[in-house]
Amino acid sequence: MTQTTTKPERGPLNGVDVPTLFATIEAVKAQPELAIFTFRASNRWQQGAHSKTRIEAFHAAGGEHQHVRDFTLDADHPEVLVGRDNGPLPVEIVLAALASCITGGIGNIASARGVTLYEVESAIEGTMNGYGILGLDDNVRNGYSQITLRVKIRGDAPEAKLREIVEQSKKRSAVYDLLTNGTKVAIEVDTK
Repeated sequence: MTQTTTKPERGPLNGVDVPTLFATIEAVKAQPELAIFTFRASNRWQQGAHSKTRIEAFHAAGGEHQHVRDFTLDADHPEVLVGRDNGPLPVEIVLAALASCITGGIGNIASARGVTLYEVESAIEGTMNGYGILGLDDNVRNGYSQITLRVKIRGDAPEAKLREIVEQSKKRSAVYDLLTNGTKVAIEVDTK
């Protein structure tokens, strides 16, 4: 089913440059190869369970692009899990990624539909059983068994339209997709 959107006549809405958003969609329709993105990150072990990930550049819209600055993410385990708590757990970063992806989508979709947002907040939690990652039971999954995202959204639209915006964000979320549909992951090892 194709979703029709009304293009607002005004410029930026909710901090989104709506005309540029629609122009980007039209450019990708005209040149589908522009839709291929490759994102990269490099990670370096520090000590114990602590590592630093650096995000600098990516391939999009047919060329290489540099972020306005390098981004660094620390990840570690808390002391109760034999770490030094130099950063969030990687599984917590996944929660942040999902919440951020849904929230960003809400901002774009609301703007594309001409809805002014007053507030968007979310709370997310994931539940997992440590028996898997601790190697105590191979039948227990290593990752989350359940993730729950609670979204609070306020705007100048009826409740049903605000709910549709959240649903559309979920439908178009790359992070939601990779968590719910699985992604092929290859690990290549260099020991020299």
